[in-house]
Amino acid sequence: MTAIVGIRVFDVHILGTQSLKEKRFVLRSVKDRIANRFNVSIAETGHQDLWQRAELAVAAVAGDRRSVEKTLDTVRDLLDREPELRVIETSTDIL
Repeated sequence: MTAIVGIRVFDVHILGTQSLKEKRFVLRSVKDRIANRFNVSIAETGHQDLWQRAELAVAAVAGDRRSVEKTLDTVRDLLDREPELRVIETSTDIL
């Protein structure tokens, strides 16, 4: 039995927020949609004290590398379509 784990970290700029409260509201909505739609784990893992930046880590598990990469790519596509976010940088680890 093989389990492949993929972790992709997104460094994002949050547009139009003026406070940490607004940032949390935007991120909560995005994180909930991603977790529900793609059955992945997602968490804010960095930049918690900056109101226009966030680091989001997404973890996906599947039986093969291709499925994990496809899921993480689809999450990236959703983030790219979010009008309130701009992805600045990504990094991926496949275990």
